[in-house]
Amino acid sequence: MKITAEEIFHALEAVRRASPVVHNITNYVVMNNTANALLAVGASPVMAHAEEEMEDMVNIASALVINIGTLSESWVRSMLIAVRQAAKKGIPVVLDPVGVGATVYRTKTARALMDAQPPSILRGNASEIMALYDDKSKTKGVDSSASSDRALDIARYLSVAYHCVVCVSGATDYIVEGERIAKIKNGHPLMARVTGLGCTASALCGAFAAVEKSAFTATVNAMAVMGIAGELAATVAAGPGSLQVSFLDCLHRLSEKDIAGLLKAEG
Repeated sequence: MKITAEEIFHALEAVRRASPVVHNITNYVVMNNTANALLAVGASPVMAHAEEEMEDMVNIASALVINIGTLSESWVRSMLIAVRQAAKKGIPVVLDPVGVGATVYRTKTARALMDAQPPSILRGNASEIMALYDDKSKTKGVDSSASSDRALDIARYLSVAYHCVVCVSGATDYIVEGERIAKIKNGHPLMARVTGLGCTASALCGAFAAVEKSAFTATVNAMAVMGIAGELAATVAAGPGSLQVSFLDCLHRLSEKDIAGLLKAEG
């Protein structure tokens, strides 16, 4: 596929018009940030994790985002209910395997979720993607200890095995679907100093997947918008705190001109 600013902006406009409900079972650290980013891009966030309402909440959503950042047994049960209900309803599922490789429990939970219902999109950093495949791979907390290109072969394997799109995020974001690969080289180093921006990327993948049939295209669009908004925010930010606020503003007002002027993509 040829990645163009016109197509990315067209997808962004589709999100803004449809305002899709994106149901997030996400971690305590990023709930507010994620909800605000989804609102800024034009989507309608729901943050719910109670087992008792899980099926009903999935039924009103256009996409489901599962983030395992702060796990508990009750949340895992809710996640399993949610992914199975999403499959019944036929809506896309994004899985963010936060911190996989850091603990056995975290790794087993991510694998159990993928085995119960493969996601449409799997998005993580290189260490997380590698740890899903290899128990010897380790993650430094929730941060990556490996560059994104090191996980490419494993991303291909997981994509084929689970019939899903795999996004390996880093200085270059790799979007993989079998032998098909796209690269997004947008973003700014300061983004790594703001907690939860990786989780935000997963949520944006959900928003774009809600309005785009191709999970591969949706992921490309989401990661491009994410990176470009981060670059724009960095030009006016004094540090991580102001970057976080500026990122939301830039996401909200992102234009086709912004995308055309900054897009660095291959695929």
